[in-house]
Amino acid sequence: MKKATATMKKNDTGEENEEASPSRLIDARIEELSDWRGEMLARVRALIKQAEPDVVEEWKWRGVPVWERGGIICTGETYKSAVKLTFAKGASLEDPAGLFNASLEGNTRRAIDFHEGDKIDEEALKVLVRAAVALNMSVRSAGSRKKSGGT
Repeated sequence: MKKATATMKKNDTGEENEEASPSRLIDARIEELSDWRGEMLARVRALIKQAEPDVVEEWKWRGVPVWERGGIICTGETYKSAVKLTFAKGASLEDPAGLFNASLEGNTRRAIDFHEGDKIDEEALKVLVRAAVALNMSVRSAGSRKKSGGT
């Protein structure tokens, strides 16, 4: 199985540019998985984009899909028996549907482990994504006020 990786090429000025965009690398990861994990990652990705159309896709930490808006919303790690969606500030989010089922002991992150055959509560996941974006934007806004001397 070929790993999805960015290749570096030098442009005419000698600077290095990444050949593959983060979105293309995520596409490649989904394709290379070619089993239920790829399907699950693709579905979760689509729901994140539906919940937050202005989401920015990144590729970090040697191959982890990351979705951002005003900061990291969540990451999408794939393991042998799970697709883990880790919310960077999940401990600060309301989870009325009880989606968080992993990384519950920390005081920052929370995660959802999806296993083969699991059904996604699509509306509840979109609510979590929107809440994560709102939290990121409120923290960012508060930081801007502090820097500009506002109250």
